[in-house]
Amino acid sequence: MKNNSFLPLYVTNFFGTLNDNFLKTLASFTVISWLSDERVKSLAMGVTAGALVLPYILCSPLADRLTAVLEKRRIVRFAKWAELPIMAVAITGFAMKSPWLVIGAILLMGLQSSLYSPAKYALVRDIGGEARISTGMGGMEGVSFLGVLMGTVVGAVVADRAGMETKYILLVVFATLGLLASYTIHAKEELNRSLHAINPIRYIARAYRMAGRYNGLNAVIFTLSVFWWGAAMLQMGLLVYGKAEAGLNLSDTGTGVLLCGAAVGIVAGQIVAGFVDRRRFLLGVTLLTGWIAAALLGVLYFAALSPRWFGVALGLLAFDLGFFKLPLDAEIQKVVKGPKLNTMLSYFNQVSFLFMLAASGCYALVSWAFGPKAFLLLLAIAFLVAPFLFVFCYRSVLLCVGRWVFAWRYKVEIDGLEESLGMERRMTSATSETGETCASPARPARPSRAYLVLPNHPAMVDPMLVGVAFWKTPLKPLSDESFFHTGIVAPWVLKTLGAVAVPDLRKHRTAQGATIARGLGDIVKSTLEDGGNVIFYPSGHIQTEPEHEDIGTRQLAYNMCGDLPENVRVIGVRTRGLWGSIWSRKGRKTSPAFVPTFIKSVFLWFFWSPFVPRRRVTMHVEDLTDRVKEWSKLTRLEFNRKLEEWYND
Repeated sequence: MKNNSFLPLYVTNFFGTLNDNFLKTLASFTVISWLSDERVKSLAMGVTAGALVLPYILCSPLADRLTAVLEKRRIVRFAKWAELPIMAVAITGFAMKSPWLVIGAILLMGLQSSLYSPAKYALVRDIGGEARISTGMGGMEGVSFLGVLMGTVVGAVVADRAGMETKYILLVVFATLGLLASYTIHAKEELNRSLHAINPIRYIARAYRMAGRYNGLNAVIFTLSVFWWGAAMLQMGLLVYGKAEAGLNLSDTGTGVLLCGAAVGIVAGQIVAGFVDRRRFLLGVTLLTGWIAAALLGVLYFAALSPRWFGVALGLLAFDLGFFKLPLDAEIQKVVKGPKLNTMLSYFNQVSFLFMLAASGCYALVSWAFGPKAFLLLLAIAFLVAPFLFVFCYRSVLLCVGRWVFAWRYKVEIDGLEESLGMERRMTSATSETGETCASPARPARPSRAYLVLPNHPAMVDPMLVGVAFWKTPLKPLSDESFFHTGIVAPWVLKTLGAVAVPDLRKHRTAQGATIARGLGDIVKSTLEDGGNVIFYPSGHIQTEPEHEDIGTRQLAYNMCGDLPENVRVIGVRTRGLWGSIWSRKGRKTSPAFVPTFIKSVFLWFFWSPFVPRRRVTMHVEDLTDRVKEWSKLTRLEFNRKLEEWYND
């Protein structure tokens, strides 16, 4: 195999997940046939499902520790060697008809899988490099789902129709093929010498704080965990609903075929998404793919479908979920660099398997209370809510969705953006007036320059329009402190954007106000020196006259431009066309109240905007660095007049 080929890793991963789920399914059907008491059967099913999941929760910290002392390929090979004696334990349990010995083998299999899971996923970057992460993760997740569902299908068919000798042979063959494939993996491994505590409670708490240092990473991990919660519940639900007389009334084999259709959909979705994600920002359509999944789940719940059409809808759902999951998986590897990736993958394993363990309880409770089909409605609600919450926790996704939302109402024409920022950007369309989908944002190392963006302020909506225009360049806005305490959505959005609270100086017209202003300048300067980009409005208020900016005696822009760090470029933004908007002061003596105006704008967006021409807005972006350096040599009032002249030109 070539050194950069993912195929050996895919094959190793496939046979590992195949054998895990083949053994679990085989044990579930076989152990149940040995027991007569219904309560004991239910207990055995719960213990069997938990035995494969529990090691991931308890042993993920140890799996991270192993990557610090051993090569990842050696970890994978040791794990595959350990699979052979585990199969011997399982075969002994089947031969002796010992339920607890079989469940013990499943527990050992879960332990083995949990200990090498972070290593096998971290090898994706080592094999393919940064440029092929999406493709590699698409293939890994595709073969994982194929292995999970094929293991379930084969286990169901073999339990239904084959003799015990066939079951023993398949267990050994699957383990042996995975072992042989592990010796064909080639990679240039990145060393990990970071040691962490192996106490699972301390580990997950520490990893949560570590993930918090990466903007939005915890949101990615918890959204992925909701997916795994839903996948576990879907698998359990279909095994019951597919065979129930009140459901699809299928045989074991028919239920297996239904799950196989879902496998094909998941694999196809993730493989296609892996290629698309390299060219488009698929994370930006998480809301759309999540809501499509919710709609399809609603159809499965409310519509009386025959088994054939139920299978078709399930296949479409699986394909969509592949698009939902892949960009989230890839984002972890794109955001986290170096040895910390192993820690984040182990942490993700812990969180996702906690969710999967909770899925067993949720499914049992919902099925007991509302019947065998109710899990579909619960999943529909989950995929309706979780993507919406994720959008408001991840900056680039929030702004990418914002581009589509605002394109529905505003025809924004931008000029000078690429030239001013001094970088090549691939866009899907010439201007935002087409309502373009978002191209994949560049992910360079820490920028060598920072930007201080100074827009004019024609209306309360223009900060949102400027923010989505600069969506590929993270900007920290300065925002009035009152917005941090207004409602629920505004504080959440400001936190996601990394906004800095600005005290209302109108409430501090004393020496305290001057102290606050000087402190704010220090905060802005420190952020710029650290490579962060800052946006604030020199005037500090929206325009009171048509297309006329009045900065007055404000001093923050003057102070900052007179003491710019060397790596900072000052970008001016001149926006026109918003006077007369419900967000402007036209016809008002004061600025519009945010909450009532927001509610009104949402209503108009749905019921009025589709039937009227979009408001034309122009946005001129220009590098003003050299000019503001010259202007800063003047007095503060003269500086402000020069800046006003540029805005009002």
